Order: sequence, then structure tokens, then C-alpha cells
Amino acid sequence: MTNRERAMNILHYKSADRMPAVHFGYWKELLEEWAEQGKIPQELSYGVGDGSEKDRQLDEIIGWDFNWHKTKTFYRNGLYPEFEYKVLETLSDGMQRLQTRKGTIERVKPGINSIPSEDDYLLKDREAFETLFKPKMQFSADRLCADVKQFNETRPKDRPIGLHLGSVMGQIRDITTVQGMSLLMYDEDEELFAEIVDTYAEMQYQCVEASLAAGADVDFGHYWEDICFKNGPLLSPDMFHELCAKHYKKRNDLCHKYGIDIISLDCDGVIERLIPTWLETGVNVLFPLEVGVWGDQFEKARDNYGECVLGVGGMDKTAFRKDKAAVDAEIERMKRLVSLGGFIPCPDHRLMPGSKFELVQYYAEEIKKISL
Repeated sequence: MTNRERAMNILHYKSADRMPAVHFGYWKELLEEWAEQGKIPQELSYGVGDGSEKDRQLDEIIGWDFNWHKTKTFYRNGLYPEFEYKVLETLSDGMQRLQTRKGTIERVKPGINSIPSEDDYLLKDREAFETLFKPKMQFSADRLCADVKQFNETRPKDRPIGLHLGSVMGQIRDITTVQGMSLLMYDEDEELFAEIVDTYAEMQYQCVEASLAAGADVDFGHYWEDICFKNGPLLSPDMFHELCAKHYKKRNDLCHKYGIDIISLDCDGVIERLIPTWLETGVNVLFPLEVGVWGDQFEKARDNYGECVLGVGGMDKTAFRKDKAAVDAEIERMKRLVSLGGFIPCPDHRLMPGSKFELVQYYAEEIKKISL
């Protein structure tokens, strides 16, 4: 069987000859560490995108089958054109205030790769929305960024590739910042915030519609959201449902029309309270099922909602910074989750600095041995 067949069979509760060894990429600092240690060639320590040729070379060296997060976008589904990326100010401590391409202001330390600090944002009121942002949230043919026919002719046939469905709330959070989103929703202009969500969602729907109408050869649909943190969602589940459910359903119904019945969604943090909205509207694969300080999320979701919940992820990647015993414990936990069906183990986010190369290799080989 190919890895494409294995993955799709498992997520459809069909038989497979073995479990695929799946990952979700790396922090660039980890690849630099491994190159310095002589574990990988220096040229593979930079420029490694999900599903890229370098990513595939690393798969061969380490023993992975494929990167689950390989998705394709045929139309630019964000702000278009984007805002100018520029340095607004260099502070006395060396920090820089930057205007991002999403219209937010961030503080960053040059040379340091980390999550930036939100400092300010442009989308504060209706005037800013109408003049600066709404024109950038419209669908147009010039959003096309990849040729569907060429993709279909050249795409790897041995591994699954998803169609990126965009985002319903996560990218709005990126544009408004967490603070701006919260103020607009709850204190300043709830009606405006709903219009922002609706406008952006309609543009993304049209991007997906154009891609599918052109015949994109994909295996699943995939959202990126990241709208939760360690204590739960960044907005109330009721408001999330009110604002987002109709857009998920519209997009997912379109996928179903084209025969795509596996809909994967990437949301970090504790996702429990948003799962009902996702399942109700057609999302069925939870990814990456972060473990964090709160523990396993897949088994609880399966207990609550049954076999309609599929999963990719759930492996606590911090074990790779420890020892073989810690990795063995995770493998045993993965065996239990696999036994539930409809689940593919995957480290619960990009592998971080300090991950031990030999432990990652060992895990990849042992995952393939899990009986189905």
C-alpha cells in the first residue's frame, strides 16, 4: 500500500497493512542543532517547508513516511494585497516595532525566532475596516497563485495532500490581535466584528470553490485556526458557534459535494469546548491534539462523541528531549489510541530544540510496527 492509501484507509476505518509514521515538521533551531551534531547534512538545516524536497529528504534520513501538514493553496486566501512590511521604530533595548503584512504592529528582537509580542493593530473601527481592510478581503481572479493542472500532473501520488481551506476565526485573530478581537467582540462593535468575519469567510469560500471547480486532486480539506490556549478558547463557545458555524458548514458542504469527506483542522491548546461546533458542521479530524500540561484530548473526545471523531497527532513531543523510556511510554499510549480506530499518531507539534535525533528515529520506526 502507499502512504496515501494507508492514511485514508485508517481515517475511513478500513484496513491498512501498517501504520504510517507521520510528523509535523521542525523548529529551524533543531535542524541547526542536528546539523552541528553531524546528524543531518548542513544543507538540510534551513529552508525546510512542509512537504518540500528537503522535508522529504529528512523523511528518508529519519524514517518518517510523510508530513501530515502538507497542504496546497491555489488562491491567496488572506489579505490581498498585503500591507507593507516595515520597521516603524528601533527601541533603545534593540527591540523593533514592525508593521506586519497583516496590518498589526509587533515587537520583535532581531535574530531571535519566537512568537512576537503584539503591540498595536490597525483594524480598530469601521473606518479602518472600510478603507484599509475590506478591499483586501475581496475575491478576485488575480489571487490565483498555483496552476491546478500542473499540480495534478506533478503531485506525489504516494502520500496524502490536503486542500488548505483557510480559516474562519484564527486568521481574523491574527489581523485584529487577541486584544483587538476581544475589544471588538465584547466592548466596542459586535456588529462590525461579525461583518469582518462574514466578509473574510466569503472570500475564502470563493477561493476554495474556484480550486475545487478547477479539479484540484487533493485527499482532504484542512483548516488552520489556533483559537485556543491552555485554558480553552479565546472567545466564548456560544459566540464562536454564532459567528463561525455557518461558514464551516458552507465550506465543508462544498468539499462534500466534490467527494472530500476528510476535513482536518489545526487548532492548538485545549480545544474541548469548540469540538461540538466543528463536528456539527463537518470537521472530523482533530490535529495536532496537543498534550501540553492538560493531557490527552483524543480519548476524551472519542468518549464524548464517538467514532465521528478522527485524530492525527496526540503524541507528546517533549518525550524526545528525555530518554528512551519516555518515548516508549508515548508509543504505548499511541497503541491504545490506535486501537480505538480512526487515529494516526503524530508528534503534537513541530519538534523543538533539544529533541534527540536517535530518539526521533527510534519512534518513527516503532510507530510503523503498531498492529492495526
